[in-house]
Amino acid sequence: MSIELKMPALSPTMEEGTLARWLVKEGDTVSSGDLIAEIETDKATMEFEAVDEGVITQLLVAEGTDGVKVGTVIAIIQGEDDGAIAAPKAAAPAAAQAPKPTEVAAAPAPVTAPVAAVSHSSGDRVKASPLAKRIATNSGIDLAGISGTGPNGRIVKADVERSTKNTVSAELFGARPTADSHPSTGSGLTVDGVDIPHEVVKLSNMRKTIARRLTESKQQVPHIYLTVDVRLDALLKLRGELNASLEPRGIKLSVNDMLIKALGLALIQVPKCNVSFAGDNMLQYSRADISVAVSVPTGLITPIVTDAANKSLSKISTEIAELAACAKEGKLQPHEYQGGTASISNMGMMGIKQFEAVINPPQAMIMAIGAGEKRPYIVDDALAIATVMSATGSFDHRAIDGADGAQLMKVFKELVEKPLGLVA
Repeated sequence: MSIELKMPALSPTMEEGTLARWLVKEGDTVSSGDLIAEIETDKATMEFEAVDEGVITQLLVAEGTDGVKVGTVIAIIQGEDDGAIAAPKAAAPAAAQAPKPTEVAAAPAPVTAPVAAVSHSSGDRVKASPLAKRIATNSGIDLAGISGTGPNGRIVKADVERSTKNTVSAELFGARPTADSHPSTGSGLTVDGVDIPHEVVKLSNMRKTIARRLTESKQQVPHIYLTVDVRLDALLKLRGELNASLEPRGIKLSVNDMLIKALGLALIQVPKCNVSFAGDNMLQYSRADISVAVSVPTGLITPIVTDAANKSLSKISTEIAELAACAKEGKLQPHEYQGGTASISNMGMMGIKQFEAVINPPQAMIMAIGAGEKRPYIVDDALAIATVMSATGSFDHRAIDGADGAQLMKVFKELVEKPLGLVA
């Protein structure tokens, strides 16, 4: 019997996606659990596995096709219980008419369920994890020349990184890269009428979503910005003492861990800022869930520390380390990045003194953290040198009045400058 393979809903909010890459071709026999396609959502690229057994007779949607609605038939499988299996057509209409798109870096794929391992190659098809493919694409490495050490010979991240080191070493000692080891440039487009050498990079769904949401935020949300200077000396001293006691447990607190806790407590103490604007209504949250901005190769994602006000610093530190690692490897589950009542974005580690972050709707505020630096500062009515950072809160003025935003910034400053409240 013929089985219709439909575009799956890979997250609760997914309505459409991009069929990024076929991992099978017409005529291939697949079994339950075999990987058959990579599908790009607005957050990541996920591997899609077969449920039924049979032969792929038609690929109805060409790889690289955007906006494929959930439920759309994308391929036909001829079940093996049908006796004779019909031979596949010479070429699928969609695949024959659509040119194969240039492969570009895609968001890494979160692991939503255990998948069956597949062999390293089948015919001309190279089998590798999405993360390995992305690293190879960015580094100009041909996966066909790499031996996989993963299950059944599958190429994994470590294999590509090892190949990258070998390539760099060869170039240092005089070997020349091959002609196709770097992205090609084109001259088919012009900028203001000037033909500048360039390459065309297709936007991932994540980058498209970031662009759309931030544009909507700046167009629709009236931002108000409030900045305070915060002295860090007491917090840094407490952090050192806590880390000394936590070292046997393998936990090392970061300044950001402590600032997350401070923002969570401040939102509970100033509940008028722990809200969302919802048209004719206001959503008032009784729990502070803090979205933490994490940079990933394809953009930005915000894993969430739930109930940050009531978690210990050690628990926050452990969760953040795990969430950040999963985010960078593309393994976050939807519930780990969807939601949040407010956000924090820390660019201090990059030397940024102060910045104003864009609110992530439907949240109504985000805290932007700058670098801690030695500055002249008044301490006990005398001029001294102190470690100070600038923190800027961006507030949705439809939901939060300036006075309430100022109160939140005041409480946040007090919690950081008198940090014993973070461990009480």
